[in-house]
Amino acid sequence: MGQYFREIWQYRELFYFMIWRDVKVRYKQTLLGAAWAVIQPFCTMVVFSLFFGKMAKVPSDGIPYPLFTYSALIPWTYLSVAVTNAGNSLVASSHLFTKVYFPRVAMPASPVFSGLVDFGIATVVLIGMMFYYGYAPGWGIVLWPLLILLLVMLALGVGMVFAALNVKYRDVRYALPFLTQIWLFLTPIIYPTSIIPAGLRPLIAANPLFGIIEAFRSTLFAGRHTDFQSLGVSAAMTLAIFALGGFYFRRMERTFADIV
Repeated sequence: MGQYFREIWQYRELFYFMIWRDVKVRYKQTLLGAAWAVIQPFCTMVVFSLFFGKMAKVPSDGIPYPLFTYSALIPWTYLSVAVTNAGNSLVASSHLFTKVYFPRVAMPASPVFSGLVDFGIATVVLIGMMFYYGYAPGWGIVLWPLLILLLVMLALGVGMVFAALNVKYRDVRYALPFLTQIWLFLTPIIYPTSIIPAGLRPLIAANPLFGIIEAFRSTLFAGRHTDFQSLGVSAAMTLAIFALGGFYFRRMERTFADIV
């Protein structure tokens, strides 16, 4: 593993250019360009606000429902897009790693890190929404770098597993959108944790994204307390997933060129 990390450091410029390539290609020849970074979470927020906020009357813990939902959709959209793109990265770029040697982890890592650009753009819109509704970020926002780091590690860990599996089992490409949809409803994005029945809370708490999303939301609004116990559980699970994902990817890496 020490040699592996030395190789990653040796090819760090390649990592940078692959990330920058993903950023440029994502919106190449599009009419709206980087606006798509905002359109997806914003339109989803509008739909959720209409059906769950207005019609179903889902509570939002005293926060305006559009703001309640959008503050969680930003990290969720980043994670879902990063995992999906990372899971398909090896198959989509098989022409590269079958001809030239470089650390294969650069492929799933590239969409994970390039997605942070979209995350930043969507966050600017979130700040504008907060001021529109009369909210100012609390001091808890200083935790955001840690939360973003956990989000990146979780996306990369899950992405590496799916990327390695996708090389061998092409069903993964079709299963990923379905699995991310299930993950969406298992995460407190459209509903607060206060309405979760006691019997279902262990299931929801087993979601590694649970504590991270809750912390993203709670650190934004003054007067809301971050549940550090849930965040600690999510952080521990994220580190475990990241380590296991890296181990599995490294183990399968030698067979990629033969079976892709």
